[in-house]
Amino acid sequence: MARATAHPDHHCISSEDIQGTEVYGADGTNIGEIDHLIIDKVSGRVAYAVMSFGGFVGLGHSHYPIPWSALKYDTSLDGFRTNITEQQLRDAPEFSDDSWQDRDWETRTHRYYGTPTYWEGRGGL
Repeated sequence: MARATAHPDHHCISSEDIQGTEVYGADGTNIGEIDHLIIDKVSGRVAYAVMSFGGFVGLGHSHYPIPWSALKYDTSLDGFRTNITEQQLRDAPEFSDDSWQDRDWETRTHRYYGTPTYWEGRGGL
């Protein structure tokens, strides 16, 4: 994937460069890619990365929002590394378009993945 504004020595990155970035499990296995980011409008923090995995040629794939703080960029992979497994994604709290307005869903999701919440100032960018 071409990186329009990738600057490996900078701490900031364009959202354009994150979309399509591969995500690898702790064992180095590719488990998906970043489809898009969810940003908290009030704080400006990245709250979630919506991961896509499965399917063939873009058909039948699934989208799963995971806390941004569950991802760490790994320069050797040119992608993100996480301890989240595909099975954890499949078993995660059920998501719907209304979930973004449900703090209880967000709290359950962060607890499920063992990550701090972004709204308490400890996660995100």
